[in-house]
Amino acid sequence: MKILVLSDSHSALQFMRQCVESVKPDAIIHLGDFFDDGVVIHEENPDIPFYQVPGNCDRFRCPSWQPETLVQPVFGVNLFMTHGHRQNVKMGLGALLKDARASRVDAVLYGHTHQADCRQEPDGLWILNPGSCGYGGGTAGLIQVKNRKIVSCRILRDEDL
Repeated sequence: MKILVLSDSHSALQFMRQCVESVKPDAIIHLGDFFDDGVVIHEENPDIPFYQVPGNCDRFRCPSWQPETLVQPVFGVNLFMTHGHRQNVKMGLGALLKDARASRVDAVLYGHTHQADCRQEPDGLWILNPGSCGYGGGTAGLIQVKNRKIVSCRILRDEDL
């Protein structure tokens, strides 16, 4: 199963659409900035499970009740999804990793920095920041799940699509 992870789209719908068409994901996650971009992608792909959190630019772009963090199993893998601004990820990942580990997840997904990052910690926790759909040619994340385990996690660039 393929999970496409998008963040910091800032109205870059064309790159997002290109990712969906190329990857043909089994689920899509949007980590904010701009929330309404995620709504459009979900409306265009209503049969694909979709998960979304707002970013720091989304105060007036989403319902006020929308949670800023989701801890959700997707295809049997527990994911911690957040934009990252509340955990001050531009200053470091300490608070984010503490929250993720307390939630006992397999992977933590965040955005906000526009810096793509994908790696696995020694304790097995995957860390994925898909970068930005809207800047620098665009990047996204791809998580592959098999038998309720993450078997690969990587960054997708425009040239990979």
